[in-house]
Amino acid sequence: MIRRPPRSTLFPYTTLFRSRGESYLRLRPDRVAMQDATAQMAMLQFISSGLAKVAVPSTIHCDHLIEAQVGGDKDLARAKDINKEVYNFLSTASAKYGVGFWKPGSGIIHQIILENYAFPGVLLIGTDSHTPNGGGLGGLCIGVGGADAVDVMADIPWELKCPKVIGVNLTGKLSGWTSSKDVILKVAGILTVKGGTGAIVEYFGPGVDSISCTGMGTICNMGAEIGATTSVFPYNQRMHDYLVATGRKDIAVLANDYKHLLTGDQGAQYDQVINLNLDELEPHINGPFTPDLAHPISEVGKQAKKHGWPLDIKVGLIGSCTNSSYEDMGRAASIAKQALKRGLKSKTQFTVTPGSEQIRATIERDGFAQVFDEFGGLVLANACGPCIGQWDRKDVKKGEKNTIVSSYNRNFTGRNDANPATHAFVTSPELVTALALAGTLDFDPRRDSLTAANGEKFKLDPPSGDELPSMGFDPGQDTYQPPPKEGSSVRVDVDPKSQRLQLLSPFDKWDGNDLSEMAILIKVKGKCTTDHISAAGPWLKYRGHLDNISNNMFIGAINSDNNEANKVKNLLTGEFGTVPDIARSYKAKGLKWVVVGDENYGEGSSREHAALEPRHLGGRAIIVKSFARIHETNLKKQGLLPLTFANSSDYDKIQSTDRITLLGLKDLKPGQPVKCEIKHADGKKETIQLNHSMNEQQIEWFKAGSALNRMALTKQKA
Repeated sequence: MIRRPPRSTLFPYTTLFRSRGESYLRLRPDRVAMQDATAQMAMLQFISSGLAKVAVPSTIHCDHLIEAQVGGDKDLARAKDINKEVYNFLSTASAKYGVGFWKPGSGIIHQIILENYAFPGVLLIGTDSHTPNGGGLGGLCIGVGGADAVDVMADIPWELKCPKVIGVNLTGKLSGWTSSKDVILKVAGILTVKGGTGAIVEYFGPGVDSISCTGMGTICNMGAEIGATTSVFPYNQRMHDYLVATGRKDIAVLANDYKHLLTGDQGAQYDQVINLNLDELEPHINGPFTPDLAHPISEVGKQAKKHGWPLDIKVGLIGSCTNSSYEDMGRAASIAKQALKRGLKSKTQFTVTPGSEQIRATIERDGFAQVFDEFGGLVLANACGPCIGQWDRKDVKKGEKNTIVSSYNRNFTGRNDANPATHAFVTSPELVTALALAGTLDFDPRRDSLTAANGEKFKLDPPSGDELPSMGFDPGQDTYQPPPKEGSSVRVDVDPKSQRLQLLSPFDKWDGNDLSEMAILIKVKGKCTTDHISAAGPWLKYRGHLDNISNNMFIGAINSDNNEANKVKNLLTGEFGTVPDIARSYKAKGLKWVVVGDENYGEGSSREHAALEPRHLGGRAIIVKSFARIHETNLKKQGLLPLTFANSSDYDKIQSTDRITLLGLKDLKPGQPVKCEIKHADGKKETIQLNHSMNEQQIEWFKAGSALNRMALTKQKA
């Protein structure tokens, strides 16, 4: 078990073993990081707090609002123009409240953190679900919603239910076509998208030393796809070398001095142990439609033919926050070079997303960018791009069945291109490059041959690439704006007529009565991620305007009544309409409503808009079989009741025409079930039990109307 140095923010440390999965920890994170899409709402909430300056070092990273269209420079210029109002708000708010600001084009938040802020033993929270990327440098880096970030910036202890610990024992070593990405793809297949919920995944064993620091980051990054609170590796020489290469030798020296506190304890007790022999691990491709559908490369072709997945690959995409390190780019370039020597290029469209300005400048200096260009690739901006749906895709029509392969982390339905018929698969950058060269999903580079331009058959050599650049990193352009020493005079304007930004008004507090005769807005069938609840892509531009972005609420969720998305019945009129429109109608009529959902509700992104929007449009409770961690917390923060069926089969008792009453709320207590009365359309009633995980403080958030309301009340009393 990895321990923290004596200044540990985990208190009391001695309670950890006996309280895993039960008690709440009150923590003091060292740092906060926010990406621009979530930072808008976080900063609007911080402004509402009335505080003058953030209490801990904090940064904002502009990476989510840049749409991939024609190429890096032009896409970046277009984004700066379109998002000028938002960037100006974030820049001035950063300056006023003491927050560092990474400008558009600087890179993806997680790569910037790894290069600059992560270090062994740090406790860092970030308003993005892939914040655990920093575990590649031995830090506890955890994804949260914006309201959690506001708490920490306001010097309020951050609450986290004490995680269980899953140990992954790595033996053997990586070699050939097997990469660090295959470790997490295999683990995802074992644990599934909810198997890590409420747990930290800790990697240990002799196999760890065969993985580069950035490779460990890849594994930790995609731990979000198994629902893990975070993932972490023990401090080792590979981390030391990366710290030195990124200009942090002093931290590396200090980490060496405290290595005994940053590596595993002898005889550590894990709640679950997974054993993985890297010598036997095959390269993997996971998908489509979910990142835990794992296939060894030798099997994916058979599965595609069996299930009717398109074999022809339309687009190969490498990069993103998960796989955009110098090593990743080098290994992919080594495959492209082999093809070029034999007169071949990519058979598919091929895109490259550098993770940071430093990576972009370095791969350009070292010739990788030219190799990708000659291979037929297009280098995109240093931003999230297609990974989060910021992709103006033109080669297929919406609804057209097709396959894409990427080195990204997430492949939910419609996530990359808003096309529900796109079959998205995730794998390593080198395999993406090989598959783009072959053009077909059933190509196994270890076994299958390609035909050179001269007609000769050949097989690709395994990928190779330097872990770190021999000439050091090229920092590229300076894209960082440090906060001024004194920012109180900086003016932060929000135009009342703006369609992009909107100052927040407090939510109404609980009236002290039971929630009676509530309508069911939608009974969701199957997977319901935060993408289903609050879509990204073109909606990202409204992330700072709660009322406007609420027009995307639940538009991707499948209605159990008709198996359609964004089509529900208005119980007051009998007419069908979109989910947001029906919610607005209920709110206007004073009719409170609930949502009923399935397992692992709210998995995926950390976006708190998936909680803010239901609250804004009149929702009062979300009743499901189980929740994903971050989303459940976000619901609590906004004053909604996140409830789970005591008996999961009770999901089937509820019909969309029922009315729901939650009884005994005046006596709401931690660990005490909530009585739910279901009133059917024929007037018959039945009662079921619902569970919750709220502690005393979180119940106070519900009563006050939100955590922010509670903060304001506390401030008034002080």
